[in-house]
Amino acid sequence: MKKVLIVDDDASIIEVLRLYFEKEGYAVSVCMQGDKALSTFHASNPDIVILDLMLPGMDGYDVCREIRKNSNTPIIMLTARTDALDKIIGLELGADDYVAKPFEPKELLARVKAVLRRCEKRDTVAAVKEDVSDSKSLEIITYPGFSVDKAKYVVTVDGEEIYMPPKELELLFFLASNPNRVFTREQLLENVWGYDFYGESRTVDVHVKRIREKIEAHGINEGWSIKTVWSVGYKFETKTVLAE
Repeated sequence: MKKVLIVDDDASIIEVLRLYFEKEGYAVSVCMQGDKALSTFHASNPDIVILDLMLPGMDGYDVCREIRKNSNTPIIMLTARTDALDKIIGLELGADDYVAKPFEPKELLARVKAVLRRCEKRDTVAAVKEDVSDSKSLEIITYPGFSVDKAKYVVTVDGEEIYMPPKELELLFFLASNPNRVFTREQLLENVWGYDFYGESRTVDVHVKRIREKIEAHGINEGWSIKTVWSVGYKFETKTVLAE
């Protein structure tokens, strides 16, 4: 039985979603205050979180940020805010999808199933990699002065660890794993966010911008960089050849 945590300050929305999810066989936990969401999250250990942005005590952005410090549990943001910037900020913080109010419960349920399928596929791939004798090398990409460890979710530049939300790290890892190959924004959305991702291509631009800012703050220039290919997309450009 999959477990879902619904965090929303609207009792009517909670009850409607509870009915829909329980009918589909989910175990449902609920919370109506942002400042209690983290304790409820740890107590219920959900498979997915439905998270409102406007909450008393602590807003959804902060709740998402705190969850992402220690967990990759999928999060779908549910909010009345429809501004594209709000959506991008939520995705930057590590949300897996974004649903605007008013919404159709059946659509939300479909998105939950899609996100869970994607996560299960990701976990299956990770499990297979663990059985490979050289699995460690499959999870770590290293260039001069730079490495990204997808197993530990750590990026190191010039010997110093840099914090990156999961999607930033996964995007960097994917590009660095395919040096000098150009990817369109749509291809990056498909490979990093998954086939069922409902976001916009601008999301890729924002994530690349944030990655560059964090890396360039260290002043590192070791012959590698994320290059913009105008009217096409991005590539990780380097003269270093990865070992097979």
